[in-house]
Amino acid sequence: MSYVQLSDKQTLRERARQHVENGAVTESYSADRDTVINLLNEALATELVCYLRYKRHYYMATGLKSSVAAEEFLEHANEEQEHADRLAERIVQLGGAPDFNPDGLTERAHAQYAEGNGLRDMVFENLVAERIAIDSYREIVQYIGDKDPTTRRIFEDILAQEEEHADDMAGLLDGMN
Repeated sequence: MSYVQLSDKQTLRERARQHVENGAVTESYSADRDTVINLLNEALATELVCYLRYKRHYYMATGLKSSVAAEEFLEHANEEQEHADRLAERIVQLGGAPDFNPDGLTERAHAQYAEGNGLRDMVFENLVAERIAIDSYREIVQYIGDKDPTTRRIFEDILAQEEEHADDMAGLLDGMN
């Protein structure tokens, strides 16, 4: 079993006074900050595209099972927006700038903006998008590893919620058969 050598109080205090302009990013941060910020911005674009898709589907849901689906779409849209906010906050903490520019948003996003034709198609497209986010975020969590525990935890939290979303969409889809 390997042991990590903990810094003494004096060393911690001295290090904290160096490069204070870097805010939350201390000397012990071992990830490539530019790469992490880029990954965060791609995830931000993904969440924004998912928010917009869910919001459209909320307004466009019609048919026999539309009220249940519409409620799910609205709940998921709100949660995707919360994800986007968390990602943007982390980008700023790391000294980056969150990219909210709508030009190229769908190019930066991992998931696609698919409008869907009819309620079943909307649910299907949302399920596909959730599965894309799940695979993408899982890979990011593995890539980050222990180099940036805060960013990893944010992605893990979002990943867990995306898995719930996929479950919800799969349940809706199954109920339509």
